[in-house]
Amino acid sequence: MAVMRLTTFTDYTLRTLIYLAGQQARLSTVAEIAAAHGISQHHLTKVVYRLGLSGVIRTVRGRNGGIALARPACEICVGQVVRDSEPDFYMADCFDTEHATCRYAGHCRVEDVLGKATDAFLATLDAVTLADLVLST
Repeated sequence: MAVMRLTTFTDYTLRTLIYLAGQQARLSTVAEIAAAHGISQHHLTKVVYRLGLSGVIRTVRGRNGGIALARPACEICVGQVVRDSEPDFYMADCFDTEHATCRYAGHCRVEDVLGKATDAFLATLDAVTLADLVLST
C-alpha cells in the first residue's frame, strides 16, 4: 500500500478531536489527552490553540476549565480539519511555484497527476465527518 504522510501536527489534531468526540458529556484537559496518547503536552497545546482559533473546539479557562468540541462531531468535516492543520499539499517540488527547483517544473505531467491525486485524497476526506471516525463501544 502506498503511503501519503500527514504531519505529526495533523495526526495530533485528529487524535485530539476523536478523543473529544468520545468525551462529549464533559470537558477534557490537554494533560489528560496527552497522557492518553503518550504524546507531548507541549505539542498538544499548540494543536489545541489552533483548533480553538478555527472554532472546532471551545475552551473554558479556569480551575474547572478544559476543552470540548464546539459543535457536534457529525458537523465537523475531516477534510477541512486536515486542510486547516497541514501547512501545504506540495506533493512534489513543482507544486511550490515560488521555490521550485526542478528543471522539469511546468514541462512534465507530474504536477497534473499528483494534483489530481491530492484532489481525490481531499475529496475522500471531505465525505467524512468526525463522527464517522469514532468507533462506538
